[in-house]
Amino acid sequence: MELGVDNFAAIVSDPLTGKTLGAADQLNDLVEQIIVADQVGLDSFGIGEHHRPDSLDSAPTLILAAAATRTQHIRLTSAVTVLSADDPVRVFQQFATLDLLSRGRAEIVAGRGSSVEAYPLFGYDLHDYDSLFQEKLDLLLKLRDHTHLHWSGRHRASLTGQGVYPRPVQAQLPIWLGVGGTPASFARAGTLGLPLMVAIIGGSFRQFRPLVDLYRQAGEQAGHDPATLKVGVHAFGYVADSTQQALNEFYPGYHRMMAERGRERGWRPPTREQFEATSGPGGAFLIGDAPTVAQKVQNLNEVLGGVSRVTFQMTNVLLTHERMQRAITLLGTEVAPRVRERLPL
Repeated sequence: MELGVDNFAAIVSDPLTGKTLGAADQLNDLVEQIIVADQVGLDSFGIGEHHRPDSLDSAPTLILAAAATRTQHIRLTSAVTVLSADDPVRVFQQFATLDLLSRGRAEIVAGRGSSVEAYPLFGYDLHDYDSLFQEKLDLLLKLRDHTHLHWSGRHRASLTGQGVYPRPVQAQLPIWLGVGGTPASFARAGTLGLPLMVAIIGGSFRQFRPLVDLYRQAGEQAGHDPATLKVGVHAFGYVADSTQQALNEFYPGYHRMMAERGRERGWRPPTREQFEATSGPGGAFLIGDAPTVAQKVQNLNEVLGGVSRVTFQMTNVLLTHERMQRAITLLGTEVAPRVRERLPL
């Protein structure tokens, strides 16, 4: 199993002073966190994509490129690329360039995005939410396999054999399909034979087993080798020296972030009791000390019938750079060895 970190580059405030940190400092801190993740042996680091005043990840490939030349081994990926509101040609070119800079470590997690601010920003109609993604994913996959392409669709100008450059180092640039809880999305990933990245931001991992089974069934029915149908999980996670410390450090920023999103989407703000229950043995948060988190990773692997990658969503608006670095270090040096001993690559 591979372990990694995802971050949405949210605007961070100092938990002691309440002062908001400068954007330049925050982005440079984020690059340093990717370097630490590489140094402690983690497998991947993903940057999200949002176009909001409280986030700094509107151009994730630039953040990843800044880290590419300062890291050696870690896979650099989106988390996720909002493909519906972007041009697949530009997406491919950006990630192919990242692949060259990193000498073959770039990956794409393509999705529709749970935040929809990108659609009006780039002139797209939300009524076309699904057709945009279906068409653009088709084009992106074809661009991966063909330098010169003849293609036409509804939402983009036709291609008439032009070359799309540069080409990546990897023979086939990895493209995961990022999904939430929509059955059709799981089935689509299986039918296309794409690796699946499931965003699980609450509840329990067990709730997602029927959807993961649907993905695998759709893949097998489409003739894909079951061994190629990889499943990844993206979930809130944080590691500290004790479980109580991890809960105490992560909750304030988690509460603020989810309360703000809840006001926009009609959710109730989370309570401490709900947070601790979801961080417990049956919940979907990977929060605690190293032995606790390693056991939870092993459990989710069993519950979902085998998982290839787990990425810890560590975005937190009230965590200092030093605490983030410590959590990443513990994940790489204390959690990963325990997981790999039980669930080898």
